[in-house]
Amino acid sequence: MYLYKDEAGVVLYVGKAKNLRARVRNYFSDDQLADAKRGRLSRGARPRVHLVDNEKEALALENNLIKQWQPRFNILLRDDKTTRTSS
Repeated sequence: MYLYKDEAGVVLYVGKAKNLRARVRNYFSDDQLADAKRGRLSRGARPRVHLVDNEKEALALENNLIKQWQPRFNILLRDDKTTRTSS
């Protein structure tokens, strides 16, 4: 589990990875650098790591942190649509 913050401490992105080294290496790979990743890096963002025991815990923590911080680059889980149930 990791999150990127800018110089001001604003959370830009929350993510998870089984192999954080590979994920960060991917962010710096020129041929694979997507616009969102480029935006995070250009703002001087640094990853902050949270270790968890299993993938279920990582998913729950990721979901909670995205809801709490509403990071700019987490588009899919930003709203409450993932937790709504029909009445």
